[in-house]
Amino acid sequence: MSEAFDAFRYIGYLRSRWRWIACSAVVAVALAIIVSLLLPNQYTATARLIIEPPAGTDLRSAMAVSPIYLESLKTYEQLAASDSLFQKAVDRFGLGGTPIESLKRRVLRVQIVRNTRILEITVTLPDPRKAQALARFLAESAVDLNRSSVAESDQDLVRGIADQERDVRDRLAESEKAWAQVMANEPTEGLVAELEQAADTRAKLQEQIRSVELEIADVGDRSKHAGATEQTELRKEDSNARVRLTEMHKQLQAMDRQNAERERLLATRHTHRDQIEAERKSRQNALEAINNRLREARGESGYRGERLKIIDPGIVPQRPSSPNLPLNVAAALLAGLVLPILYLTLEMSFQEQRVASRRSTLRAG
Repeated sequence: MSEAFDAFRYIGYLRSRWRWIACSAVVAVALAIIVSLLLPNQYTATARLIIEPPAGTDLRSAMAVSPIYLESLKTYEQLAASDSLFQKAVDRFGLGGTPIESLKRRVLRVQIVRNTRILEITVTLPDPRKAQALARFLAESAVDLNRSSVAESDQDLVRGIADQERDVRDRLAESEKAWAQVMANEPTEGLVAELEQAADTRAKLQEQIRSVELEIADVGDRSKHAGATEQTELRKEDSNARVRLTEMHKQLQAMDRQNAERERLLATRHTHRDQIEAERKSRQNALEAINNRLREARGESGYRGERLKIIDPGIVPQRPSSPNLPLNVAAALLAGLVLPILYLTLEMSFQEQRVASRRSTLRAG
């Protein structure tokens, strides 16, 4: 019962002072109206851009926007809100007179719309046309700055690949020169012909050796049945045949040594040719590959990075964004009601404590 009594007493206490509460609310509302009417109107214009993925990107991967990718897009917030870009806008639209840092904090707001690839550039100024023109200028400048940045990176890439292409082409020219020198200074056709001719000569010489060996054998057979007079003649024939056989064997050995030297020289030249030819073909393949890369890099120039595109340049705002009279009046009315009620609540609590303290003092006396 005491709590209900206290509540009724509290309501009665507030009701007894309703004029003071109403006066407070009226004063707050009046002040809010006066201040709102005295404050200069501010107009907010918004330009929107979309951050398109690089050209050639798989559509499915482009649609699968990950939180990490969205977080990386905040880089474009810094691009559109850069101090140098805002300084150009200030100079263009004559917004000087205040420090650029405070002016930028008061006038400009750039943000990525949550979970999207849309970049919003919001400008607030007293002049609605100038606000819209400034927002559009910043959006177009951000697009141009992004395009120039992508083009510069593409040019650096193309320039680097072109430098590599020149290096590979120079190395290929060295290989071609070395190949021409090998073909001129280390011929193999003559050695092959000499080896073929030497093989024919060796075969003929072997036939002659076999003929002499048969002749020696025939002389030996004849000497078994010959008389004393014929023995002398047969020994001379045998001696002459053996001398010729020895000479032929020496010629055969010399020919074999010469052929072995020719084969070693031919093998060396073939090995040298194979090495240079392999190096030449490798550099030809490398040049072809880097030429393909260079063509692809030049073909994809300007489409490799994300691209900014204006989808909404904004319109000239028709109504001021501030001061918001209905909102200010509602806030003032709420404050004009709540603050006196809080004050009266504290005052009532203080009075009850003081009365309770007096009663306890009287009882103790």
